[in-house]
Amino acid sequence: MNLQWQIERFDALELRQLYQLLQLRQAVFAVEQQCIYQDLDNLDLESFHLLGCHAQSGKLLAYARCLPPGLKYPESSIGRVVVDLSWRGKGLGHALLRRAIDCCALFDGNEGGVQAIRISAQAYLEPFYRVHGFAPQGDCYIEDGIKHLEMLRSGESLVQDKNK
Repeated sequence: MNLQWQIERFDALELRQLYQLLQLRQAVFAVEQQCIYQDLDNLDLESFHLLGCHAQSGKLLAYARCLPPGLKYPESSIGRVVVDLSWRGKGLGHALLRRAIDCCALFDGNEGGVQAIRISAQAYLEPFYRVHGFAPQGDCYIEDGIKHLEMLRSGESLVQDKNK
């Protein structure tokens, strides 16, 4: 995979980047998953945006939104995790999530630091998130018509990953 990764605050996003990330989110979460929900929720404004673009074409292939502690949960959070349909099954989702986890450390100014990360995961993706140290918290619930599960990656699991 020949990708270029960028982390941008909302105000630093170029218009074309913003268009591409909104287009990818809509293509997957609204069209592909046939889910009507309010994507523009004001959380983008205070988040870091992780973009994985094809090096030659510049096309956005992977995206995640990294939220600082206190914005959605007391802990940092990762959301809107998405990979272009044509690039799924090639390990790009794992690369994206590893970078998103690292991105969350930037909120405290302690890159590589230890902190908890809480997510609201689509329930069918539980095994994917478990690989990255996330553990279920509570029961499944319905959000926007899709089964979800709150998951937490504790500071301890971050230490273990750094020691591997």
